[in-house]
Amino acid sequence: MKRPRPLLALAATLAVAVPTILFGSSAAHADPISQTSGFYVNPQSSPARWAAANPGDGRANAIRTQIAQKPMASWFGNWSGDITSAVRNYVSAADAADKLPLLVAYNLPGRDACGGHSGGGAGSVAAYDAWTSAFAGAIGNRPAVVVLEPDALGDFNCMSQARINERVGMLSRAINQFRSRAANTWVYLDAGNPGWVDAWTMSQRLNMAGVGNARGFALNVSNYVTTGENTNYGNTVSNNLRNSFGYSKPFVIDTSRNGNGSNGQWCNPGGRRIGTPTQLGGGAEMLLWLKTPGESDGNCGVGGGSSAGQFLPEVAYKMIFGY
Repeated sequence: MKRPRPLLALAATLAVAVPTILFGSSAAHADPISQTSGFYVNPQSSPARWAAANPGDGRANAIRTQIAQKPMASWFGNWSGDITSAVRNYVSAADAADKLPLLVAYNLPGRDACGGHSGGGAGSVAAYDAWTSAFAGAIGNRPAVVVLEPDALGDFNCMSQARINERVGMLSRAINQFRSRAANTWVYLDAGNPGWVDAWTMSQRLNMAGVGNARGFALNVSNYVTTGENTNYGNTVSNNLRNSFGYSKPFVIDTSRNGNGSNGQWCNPGGRRIGTPTQLGGGAEMLLWLKTPGESDGNCGVGGGSSAGQFLPEVAYKMIFGY
C-alpha cells in the first residue's frame, strides 16, 4: 500500500496560518477543532493492545509510550463489520472524552488495484455508495476528521478510463455524503505523495474527484517522504487548483513514519523512523499519524511473511529509534 497544547488554544493560530478564504465552498463546514480539547488516543489501537498483552516484553514500554499513547487514525473498511456500529462507537468514545477522532475510510472497490498488497474493498459501486453514506451518518453531528481512500488517486496506471471515471464518481459522491450528513467533519481526499504523481496531474485528479466539496487533501499516507518535501508538493497542488479551477485547499501530511525520510521503497522498508506526532500546523494544516507505526504494508520488505495491517512489534520498536 502507498508509493513512492490543547486544540482550542491553537485554533486561532491555525486560522491565521491557513486562511479559510482560500479553501473554497467547504470552508462553511463547522470547524471540528474548536469543538474539542485535543486529538483522540484510541486505547484499543494495535500497539496499545500488544503492549497490554505483553507487559514483560522488553519492547513494551517504548512501544506504549512512544507509539500507543500518541493520537493516531483508526482505519475502517470491509473488515469493520457493520460500519454504522463501528464508526458510531468510535466517534462516540472520542466525543465522550471531548477529543477529536481521526478516521481513515478505506473500502473503495478494487482498492490498491496496481499495488496489490491491500486489495479488496466493497463488492460493487452501489455497495460502496451505501457504505460511505452509512459511515457519514454514523458520525452525524459529532466532530471528526476523515481521510478518504488512500491510494485512490495515485493508483491509475493499470486502470482503464472507464474504471477511472467510475472511481472518481464514487469519491465525489462519498465527499458529498460527508458534506450533507456529517456537518462537523473535515474530509481530506487522499492525494498520494511527491514521489508518485506530479503535482499538476494530481490537482486535475483531485478536482475531478470533487475535492472542491471537501476540506482538503491528504499526503504521504503510509509513506515515508519528509514533511518538507510534502509541504512543497502540497503547496504546488493547492496553487494549481487555484490557478486552474478558482479555489485552493489546505492539506494534511501523514508523519507517522517519515522521521528518516524515504529510501525510495514504499513497502516495509527498513531503517525508517516515527515522525512528528499529531499536531496542528507544522507546514500543513495538520501533521497526523494516519498509518500506525509498526503495522505492516504487506508481505514485503522487513515485513516479509506478514499481511497488510498486521502489527509487528519488532518493526515498531526499531521505528522508535530509527534502525
